[in-house]
Amino acid sequence: MSDGLDRKGAPRDPWRTLLRSRLRRPLSFYLTVLLLVAIVPSFVFSMIILKRSTDEQERVVTALLKASTGSVTRLVEREIDGMLTMLKVLSAAGANDGNKLDQFYERARSSLADTDSNLLVIDRGYNQLFNTRVPFGSPLGKASDPTSVDRAFRSGGPYISDVFFGKTAQKWVFNVYLPITTPLGNNDYLLTLTRNAESMSKAVNRDVLSPGWNAALLDSAGNVIASSDPALSVGKPFFMEIVPALRVGVGEAVHDGIEYRTVTEFSVLTGWKTVAWAKNADVDAPALWSYLWLSLGGLLFAGIAIAGSATIARLLTQGVKMLAHDAHLLGVGRPIAPRKHMIAEIETVSSALAEAAQARRKAENEIRFLMREVAHRSKNQLTVIQSMLNQSLNAAESRVDFAEAFRKRIAGLARSTDLMIANAALGVDFRELAQNQLQPFTPDDPERVHLSGPPVRLDAQVSQTLGMALHELATNATKYGALANSGGMIDLKWSVSDGTFVFVWREKGADIAAAESDSQRKGFGTMVLERMLGMALDAKLERIMHDDGIEWRVKIPDGKLSADLSVQP
Repeated sequence: MSDGLDRKGAPRDPWRTLLRSRLRRPLSFYLTVLLLVAIVPSFVFSMIILKRSTDEQERVVTALLKASTGSVTRLVEREIDGMLTMLKVLSAAGANDGNKLDQFYERARSSLADTDSNLLVIDRGYNQLFNTRVPFGSPLGKASDPTSVDRAFRSGGPYISDVFFGKTAQKWVFNVYLPITTPLGNNDYLLTLTRNAESMSKAVNRDVLSPGWNAALLDSAGNVIASSDPALSVGKPFFMEIVPALRVGVGEAVHDGIEYRTVTEFSVLTGWKTVAWAKNADVDAPALWSYLWLSLGGLLFAGIAIAGSATIARLLTQGVKMLAHDAHLLGVGRPIAPRKHMIAEIETVSSALAEAAQARRKAENEIRFLMREVAHRSKNQLTVIQSMLNQSLNAAESRVDFAEAFRKRIAGLARSTDLMIANAALGVDFRELAQNQLQPFTPDDPERVHLSGPPVRLDAQVSQTLGMALHELATNATKYGALANSGGMIDLKWSVSDGTFVFVWREKGADIAAAESDSQRKGFGTMVLERMLGMALDAKLERIMHDDGIEWRVKIPDGKLSADLSVQP
């Protein structure tokens, strides 16, 4: 069985049947699945590419920030190094001459006129000997940062302080100290350059940072020296605790529940830190927006694609319903007109159904015609068979002869009938009719039977009568004529001239005299030729006896033939 069932009617493969039943869905479902199969991998691949691009971009930004913080640190160190150089120059200009402080004051004030720095001279008692912020000789108090003064004296070398509030400047400042050795060999003075903390704000300019990022310069205690964020006050502790103190590079920090990303750089020269920071939300915002836009775009395109697939599915469904209706009309034998459709394949199937309906109607008409012909010709054949029976019975010498002669005549009639049925609509080709009737009588050497003539198609009823005639001629030739010996030949020729069909049967090489053959051939065969051809087809027959065999010439006018009598090209 070909329907998936075994001989008992049970499914051969129940799992396959179950799977097919579960997968039976509308066309729109499979079109949508097809689109999703095409879109989802592309969307996922785009997400992966975007993620890699975002990660790479973040690495680039991080590298730029590290470079920025490094450049800030180097800029600060250059500033501090410049201040140290200035201190050394001033110390060489006579700072160790304690009796000429007024002259040293003037030289220092003149040298620092175009800078952001001022010079202080501080002794071990934290006393300011002079300060270029105020005129020489003005009353000065103690140093504002005694702790740094002690450390500077103990270090014996250059020392950079943390940020502190200067009493004289009334601003947040930082100092660079250089101990000065007096002629007595004691470190009696600190040559100090002081500078306002706000002067370092140019080092942490926001222009050198990526969008969303800020930077701050912190002293060793974690207090702000300068910052790109105006919300941070100078001298106040940095709002995030960066630990460990010497940690450099990229890090994470949390303040008030907000996560920050940080980049830290440490200065060995100053002991200060440069910190850049940004909220994780701000750093991740571009990537999140990219993911959001990609997702929205994917959903939009998927929606458009699904809507398009639904439209296409609707068109296909309408076309399939239309074809199903036409198929129903074809099943009941109704005429079908070809339909126009937007989908070319459906229009092609519709045209094919219309042609099939037309072909069916034509076939049904031919079948009805053939059935009428069969009924009519069956009656005629019964009449012919009765005549054959009577003639065979009258001519037979014994029951065996009767049975053999009657059997052969019935077989010839059957062969003609087969050709008639097979070619009911087109007519029977005369060559095929002759070959069919002569085939049982053809000797081993087929060259002894020669057929020649143009392709001619005859009416089925006419071909049946001619078939019987050819059968009788071949029977007589086998018994008495050219086929009764081993050397005789039969030459059958036919032609069509002016609508008249002519065929000539000529036997050669027969072993009988003309008179004998004439007397022996007065039987059923002669009756068929003279009576049936003459009476049924109004044929003109001419019987000629030759020394080596008989010749029949038969002319059938077109009035007794089918109107479709034609010579095929």
